[in-house]
Amino acid sequence: MANLEKENDIVLDVRHLQQHFKSGVGRNKVVVKAVDDVSFKIPRGQTYGLVGESGCGKTTTGRTIIRLYKPTGGEVYFNGKLISGKLSPEDKRLVHQGIQMIFQDPISSLNPRMTIKEIIGEGLLINKVVANEDELYARALEMIKLVGLSEDHLSRYPHEFSGGQRQRIGIARTLASKPSLIIADEPVSALDVSIQAQVLNLLNDLKKELGLTILFIAHDLSVVKYFSDYVGVMNKGKLVEEGLPSELYANPVHPYTKALLSAIPVPDPGFEKWRGYVTYDPSVHNYPQEQPKMQRVSDNHQVYLSDQEMERFAKSAS
Repeated sequence: MANLEKENDIVLDVRHLQQHFKSGVGRNKVVVKAVDDVSFKIPRGQTYGLVGESGCGKTTTGRTIIRLYKPTGGEVYFNGKLISGKLSPEDKRLVHQGIQMIFQDPISSLNPRMTIKEIIGEGLLINKVVANEDELYARALEMIKLVGLSEDHLSRYPHEFSGGQRQRIGIARTLASKPSLIIADEPVSALDVSIQAQVLNLLNDLKKELGLTILFIAHDLSVVKYFSDYVGVMNKGKLVEEGLPSELYANPVHPYTKALLSAIPVPDPGFEKWRGYVTYDPSVHNYPQEQPKMQRVSDNHQVYLSDQEMERFAKSAS
């Protein structure tokens, strides 16, 4: 990511982040390493796409960054300020106002007992962004128009809207506090394909218009390629490869990335029927005596492999 970043203009800097959960009791007690030593940076105005299969830890990464979970280890810097440790009331307000999240389910993420104006304005009141009811209404109206809805929608309730409209309302709520960072957690996976395109185009337009910095979490590699400036691939709580979409998709190095990319469906029944798929068997690529480390493929493409695996890749590429 060398030519994309300037150290004084990094909005999010995640360093060796860990999120471990304990399960069971006594002899049955186990530790689940949902996020295990994850590091990445997001420059201002860029979108970092975090992709992987369900259960790989990508959503937990986002929730840990925004402090819905207390980090087990590592550091998170937001606009140069450490936010992963103990936070003062002022720092909590900084995090809650400066980092906002778009949730996967547009139905359960909206309070059914609140009007749209109240949903958009709740965070503004809690963080004391607005001083009175007039300011709240003006900001809510500005946000609802920004996402393509109208003033009369402010007095309605979530059940009166379609799934795509609900997600637009969720985006409006996210933008209301003018955050520096948005964490979009599978924002289109619960929507119909045609509506997915509309919401993605809306996010893309808002990104350009408002200069948004986004951590985009998804399992759909095609969507991530379209929407992201940089892509990180996660597997079992670890980043295994990251790079520019143009490089990572054209030249995947890690066997897990190759397997993911080979699973992308092609809209050609004849081709789909006979094409081969790449499978990933962790046992074949497991070297207990040698830990994976960051290996640079190019200036904007790196992979996390052991020296033995990297040597194998070099030989196969030659």
